[in-house]
Amino acid sequence: MTLTRTSHSEVDLFSDEVLVDPYPVYRDLRDRGGAVRLSALDVWAIPRYADVRRALADWAGFSSRGIALNEPVNRMLVGSVLASDPPFHDTLRAVLSARLGPRAVRPLQAEIAGRAERLVDELVERGSFDAVTDLAVAFPFSVVFDLIGIPDDARPKMLGWADATFTVFGPLNERTLGGLDAIGEMFGWLGTLQATDLKEGSMGRDIFRAADEGRIGRESCIPLLAAYTSAGLDTTINAIANAVHLLGTHPDQWDLVTADPGLVPSALNEVLRYDAPVQGFGRTVTGDIEIDGAPVRSGSQVLLLYGSGNRDERRYPEPDRFDVTRNPVDHLAFGYGTHACAGQALARLEAHAVLTALATRVRRFRVGEPVRHLNNVVRGLERLPVDGLELR
Repeated sequence: MTLTRTSHSEVDLFSDEVLVDPYPVYRDLRDRGGAVRLSALDVWAIPRYADVRRALADWAGFSSRGIALNEPVNRMLVGSVLASDPPFHDTLRAVLSARLGPRAVRPLQAEIAGRAERLVDELVERGSFDAVTDLAVAFPFSVVFDLIGIPDDARPKMLGWADATFTVFGPLNERTLGGLDAIGEMFGWLGTLQATDLKEGSMGRDIFRAADEGRIGRESCIPLLAAYTSAGLDTTINAIANAVHLLGTHPDQWDLVTADPGLVPSALNEVLRYDAPVQGFGRTVTGDIEIDGAPVRSGSQVLLLYGSGNRDERRYPEPDRFDVTRNPVDHLAFGYGTHACAGQALARLEAHAVLTALATRVRRFRVGEPVRHLNNVVRGLERLPVDGLELR
């Protein structure tokens, strides 16, 4: 006879207070068990590293059909790459990977490094800047929109649209409802696009070409364009901003990076572990299972907490210590398995380029008080002043 037990929590993971600093709450959830029933949301939180990774590896047992914590968005996402499972998912994913996979983005390395160096040179010359708007937003904008082929007149709205594509995965709170309005506007605009509206040779053109060649249905073009935008923007923006914040508030760690810029990949992995840009996604359980003694029934929704798994003391010694030499290559910030972030190779390339450009030019810098940007899923900053630059 198997002994079952159910842990409960009344916490609202999507309240402003928790979103500002979720990590004490995550620790409490991990202490309660491998699966904790969130009474306010009618969902199971999965807070421990091993259980999150196991669920991400089991797409059949944990279906992406329940990726959002509200039914309107789950219905809207039917047939999209984020909310589908193999084999249909693999067909859509192949179109994204053809231009976003590691091999595909490698030829862009020199161009992206050059852009990062020029931008950092401009910011260093100014002597002070905002790490969010002037760097973390400006740089991916200059790269991603050219790659996708987005027309210039639409670009100013894209940041808000990309942010909305993540926040709507939360419960039906005010942020989700506001995001739905923006999503409606985005899909309305995307629905007017023709292949000829996108630059020749761009990733966006490739999507329409895939439909013309019969590799995907015409109805998949717009969701894939939306996926390109979200995959290429928000994770990169928040990874760069979080990196500047963490390295600025841990000057001893920045000293290690400037002494050896070869540490940049390890430092970025630690940034992604310590403060994951994407904090988690939902899944729907397809059969009766047990997680750490808790009975989770078929059809239940679970919330896979990437941000909590990345701070799990069962996986990482001293998980609340920021250490650029740790090199946690197995972090969960980009997910894992079939649904691992399609844009992660490009995001890494961009973040590596920016951090390397900074490390080879700036010995020390000072960050001011950050303004936190609240999103149901994405963890990032609204503003982060930087000054006090000491050049190398």
